[in-house]
Amino acid sequence: MDTAVLRTYVHIIEEGSFAGAARRMGVSRSLVSKYVSDLEARLGAQLLTRSTRSLSPTQLGRSYFEQVREILQHLDDADDSVRQGVGMVAGKLRIGAPVTFTLQVLNPHVMRFMEAYPDVRLDLSLDDGCVDPVAAGFDATIRVGVLDDSSMRARHLCEVDTVLVASPEYLAEHGTPTEPADLSEHRILYYTNTKSAGTWPFRRGNEVIHQKVTPAFSTNNGDMIRTAALEGQGVALTVGFQVAADLAAGRLVPILTNYGLPELPVSVIWPSSRNMGAALRAFVDFLGQSDFHTRRVVTPELVK
Repeated sequence: MDTAVLRTYVHIIEEGSFAGAARRMGVSRSLVSKYVSDLEARLGAQLLTRSTRSLSPTQLGRSYFEQVREILQHLDDADDSVRQGVGMVAGKLRIGAPVTFTLQVLNPHVMRFMEAYPDVRLDLSLDDGCVDPVAAGFDATIRVGVLDDSSMRARHLCEVDTVLVASPEYLAEHGTPTEPADLSEHRILYYTNTKSAGTWPFRRGNEVIHQKVTPAFSTNNGDMIRTAALEGQGVALTVGFQVAADLAAGRLVPILTNYGLPELPVSVIWPSSRNMGAALRAFVDFLGQSDFHTRRVVTPELVK
């Protein structure tokens, strides 16, 4: 059987749609539909349940997807082994990464990787959520924050500072908090892709205060948090590299600088069960040797 048909089926399940699979394969949606129809006819079984608004695998379809995905991974690993044996770094590499970190920090390193390894076909998918890299079909994923998945292998890349900020206009109207407890009287702009369970950690000496916050605005996108802070909508805890220019220009003001805030680790992770092919090894090593310059906070008192 043509592996393109099998890969298309796997992509349909991973993307959740014919259109998404068509984009990943670089083919038309009609061809994707034909592949599935031909595959179901050949197997004599329905693999997908379709409606006007959704698509999902049947029980047989889910089992078939898991087996086929593993077979295709073995084929890709075999190809990578041969390429590695002759010293060739090539093939397709699918990477997941957070939006803001990629656009503001990772982007130039990705460009340099592409220049260094032109035979690697890089597929970079941006998403701020903690996507399961195995279920999403990623070879590796960039993560900002503490890792908790021991089934994944990881390489530490850098640390990023965090900073508490608000606009001068907001502080002029609502006052400037001087203690973490004061935040209970302020509008909180809350980034939801964290594991802090509705609290922000503040450190003074050996004491750590986990201050409970009640969001006035919540979102899983860091750029929206920055925009809301700039518009005077409240107090935000964000990564330093995202607001360094705003701090330097006075558009945002750092607050509670007499308390330390956590540094977040940035890592590249990949499944421990997967053979580390030449392309993935080159990507991980390239990032591991890169200098990300993530500590861009512009006032020295912000780094405790």
